[in-house]
Amino acid sequence: MKIVQLTDTVAVSAQITPEDVAEIAAAGFRVLINNRPDGEESGQPTSAAVAAAAQAAGLEYHHMPVTAQSFPGPDFAAMSDLLDDPARPALAFCRTGTRSANLWVAGSEASRRELALSEAGQQGFDLAMAVRFLSR
Repeated sequence: MKIVQLTDTVAVSAQITPEDVAEIAAAGFRVLINNRPDGEESGQPTSAAVAAAAQAAGLEYHHMPVTAQSFPGPDFAAMSDLLDDPARPALAFCRTGTRSANLWVAGSEASRRELALSEAGQQGFDLAMAVRFLSR
């Protein structure tokens, strides 16, 4: 599992497994956000399995699935609020981390958006979803 820190309190990752959750909690995260729809890919852990592991590890868990077609999704405002709470460090994950990084950029305050675009871009994320959303 590769965790990419975007800020001191926000990180993204590719798909995690229930076995990764204890390590995520030990790293200091308090909130775990799953941006993948269940069944998106064969062999992917279910949201319920990750949620159970999160509960066992004492993490707050949110299933906020988004696809490229539904970006930024119905939970966008709630997710943005979760990622904007420095008292509760958050890790968001999806298949590769790209959707989660795009959601973070799209939900960044206007005054911090250029910095967010730069930071996520330097980490190698394709930010086309966020750029398209923000240009509406």
